[in-house]
Amino acid sequence: HMGALTAATRTKGELHEYYFKKVAEGKNKMSVLNAVRAKPVHRMFAVIRNNKFYEKDYQNVLA
Repeated sequence: HMGALTAATRTKGELHEYYFKKVAEGKNKMSVLNAVRAKPVHRMFAVIRNNKFYEKDYQNVLA
């Protein structure tokens, strides 16, 4: 949890913005922190599964 906490609250970036946006929406801080912790893991597995590089601005063609 410490890595996610640091990424969410102290380091500027995508996860930082996501954390504060969800907390401002009234979400429980620990629930949001858990989501922040899981996001990099989900991204890593998607990159490995699809055998592609990570694209920050990925657009799903099926959506």
